[in-house]
Amino acid sequence: MADKIAEFRRLHESGCFVIPNPWDIGSARWLRGLGFKALATTSSGAAWSLGFPDNGLPVDQALAHIRMIVEATDLPVNADFEGGFAHDAQGVARNVTRCLETGVAAVSIEDSTTDKAKPLYDLAHAVERMRAARGAVDAHGKGALLVGRAECFLTGHQDPLNEAISRLKAYAGAGADVLYAPGVRTREDIAAVVKAVAPKPVNVLIGWPSELTVSDLAALGVRRISVGGALARAAWSGFARTAEAIANQGSFSGFATNVPAVDLNGFFSKDAQERRK
Repeated sequence: MADKIAEFRRLHESGCFVIPNPWDIGSARWLRGLGFKALATTSSGAAWSLGFPDNGLPVDQALAHIRMIVEATDLPVNADFEGGFAHDAQGVARNVTRCLETGVAAVSIEDSTTDKAKPLYDLAHAVERMRAARGAVDAHGKGALLVGRAECFLTGHQDPLNEAISRLKAYAGAGADVLYAPGVRTREDIAAVVKAVAPKPVNVLIGWPSELTVSDLAALGVRRISVGGALARAAWSGFARTAEAIANQGSFSGFATNVPAVDLNGFFSKDAQERRK
């Protein structure tokens, strides 16, 4: 565990890396096989795989899913831990401690309330929650990273860029090691976030078709790139289209784009052999 966390910290020190988001054991092992150096869980992908909407997964099931991803590979894993599954700071600290016990190398805490009438916590309370998460990480003593998320772009804030920057600076002051404003899309806004919180590393989400490449984002100073639930949605999209064609048209043409079974069996056979060594 110490080696995983140390390697994860090194990844954040320079350059830019992609940290993709698997939603089950198979997808985690496939991503490892592609050479990615770290993984992040996805709250939405986890929820959909278990028949829940995003933000609808109970904490015990969320923790079980996170542990499953951690144990699926030898890569460091960043837990998408939503809002800590508690409104009060003490509850966040307790749940972050439970999350760290799964073996994750980092925990992300967001400031979304999931209440449409008031989608973001007041900044003072959000900072208190982040400090509590920081305290739990420090008390755990293994060196895991804390990721502070400002959900302004995803919750319809009237001035998402400036509000996100203000919040991210506050979360850095409260002890967040990595900063993240999911939903920031333009080069100008991304560059503004990176500059405002430097030298703290910034995570950028790319969960939609984008002209920006890894090289583009690296040039903007982004340290890491995640994809959230986009890979899970890609899998669900293929499944849904094909199943609907069978149900509504009696057509099996959707199978034409399937990955050959021999390729899947070949990968997982090789992967299983490597894990037995």
